[in-house]
Amino acid sequence: MRATSNIIAYLQAAPLMAVLATFLIAPIFMIVIVSFWGATEFSIYPAFQFDNYAFLFGSPVTYKVFFATFKYAFITWVFTLTIGFTVAYFLAFHVRTQTMQTALFLLCTIPFLTSNIIRMISWIPFLGRNGIANQALISWGIIDEPLEWLLYSDFSVILAFVHLYTLFMVVPIFNTMMRIDRSFIEAAYDNGASGLQTLWHVIIPLTKPGIMIGTIFVVTLVMGDFITVRFMSGSQKANVGRLISNDISLLQYPSAAATAVVLLVTVLLVIGILLRFVNIRKEL
Repeated sequence: MRATSNIIAYLQAAPLMAVLATFLIAPIFMIVIVSFWGATEFSIYPAFQFDNYAFLFGSPVTYKVFFATFKYAFITWVFTLTIGFTVAYFLAFHVRTQTMQTALFLLCTIPFLTSNIIRMISWIPFLGRNGIANQALISWGIIDEPLEWLLYSDFSVILAFVHLYTLFMVVPIFNTMMRIDRSFIEAAYDNGASGLQTLWHVIIPLTKPGIMIGTIFVVTLVMGDFITVRFMSGSQKANVGRLISNDISLLQYPSAAATAVVLLVTVLLVIGILLRFVNIRKEL
């Protein structure tokens, strides 16, 4: 009887496994294979060689680019976590009616009805040398000349990342907070805990699964992004995504594949480290 139920379960899961194998596992497998191929200026050829990886790890540019990628990911994570936790906390504990919670949550999603590129490029006229921000600061007498670092800098790149990906932190944290039993919070107050103590010892530990899920979303999205760095830095900055994009534009597909494999392994290691802090499957 158990064997029959297992067979039925496998048959039910077969379509999903086929989709995953076709659209996830097979492409990754092909990228790994191509990463060992060789390339000339005008063509690529099948081979099994480690030249692409040797060049990748032997170049100091690689380490600078990976450092910049981690820097963008870490700073963006700090700001998205701060903003996302604050917004989720307000929606979950300070908005009393479910109707208002839904309305405010939908309000947060309105910018996502437009393209990422449009939302990102919308910062350019605001942050530019003759943009709204500089003109306002000059008119208020705060500065005498336009601030050059507002646009085409690390500041503009991180600002765009935070704008694009904060919602990916808000949603899982808000979802986790809504599942917290309010009797735990009442018990903390009954035992003399202050609001800050209740936040630190009750709410944050119970929200860890949502924080970890949001962290995984934000970190992986930032580390794989390349278009934001290109536009918001004026092509003056680089990350791993841009490195891959440049190799593809030069038809160096094996080199791009090798970089993609290293990036994938790096992201998986980061996710593995994050998952050691909380058992998401158990706590959800």
